[in-house]
Amino acid sequence: MPRLASDGEFHGPSIDEFFPEILFNAFGVIPVHRIHLVQFLAVIVVVLLLVLGTRRMKIVPGRFQSVVEMGLDFVRSNIAHDLLGRKDGNRFLPILTTIFFMVLFMNITGIIPFLNIAGTSIAAVPLTLALVSYVTFIYAGIKKSPVGFFKNALFPAGVPWPVYIIVTPIEFLSTFIIRPVTLMLRLLMNMVVGHMLLVLCFAATQFFFFTAGGGWAALGVGTLAFGGAFTLFEILVAVLQAYVFTVLTAVYIQLAVAEEH
Repeated sequence: MPRLASDGEFHGPSIDEFFPEILFNAFGVIPVHRIHLVQFLAVIVVVLLLVLGTRRMKIVPGRFQSVVEMGLDFVRSNIAHDLLGRKDGNRFLPILTTIFFMVLFMNITGIIPFLNIAGTSIAAVPLTLALVSYVTFIYAGIKKSPVGFFKNALFPAGVPWPVYIIVTPIEFLSTFIIRPVTLMLRLLMNMVVGHMLLVLCFAATQFFFFTAGGGWAALGVGTLAFGGAFTLFEILVAVLQAYVFTVLTAVYIQLAVAEEH
């Protein structure tokens, strides 16, 4: 989190927030900083919740089991089965469920006190998830039709042959290059911007209340209100980005297993 400088002036958040100091080297060679610890914590929490929520399932579920089942059923019914059908939906349900809950819990750390930053706000996690989505999409297409997958992707039906000189490179870029890049950047940029907005609001509140003082405290009330509103909005964004990332992965898989795409 940004701090007030010793000169008493306000300094807003910067990109340095996402490059914190190294805390220690894991196994002596892997540098670990604060955001890595937040990511580790998010993974531990989501694994524990899913394991404990499904370990001893009862016919009449308790509150905790009901919440976990509701989350799992949301991915199964509203994403996997809705976009892929029951057969392919069940086939790819584990990867879609993992992506949804991983993105959700990594995102939600951005508004948790003392963590205050999303695990998806540095490129490694969004890039890894985008690559998982990309590899799953390629695997689904090759598994369905080893030859037809690339043919349908690069040479769309109904296009005159001379036009393929232009269409094929564009299809290659859009399908095999731009898709994983846009998946990564959409998630990453939303989390980066959300964090900086929250830090700006609450750092300004601290400045107006405790440093500027006097009549400036009225502005602190305004920035505090904006900070609260942006916090609620960031919760919505965290859930929405998890949903969008998972839906797009399912859509790409659906295009890959379709007869023509």
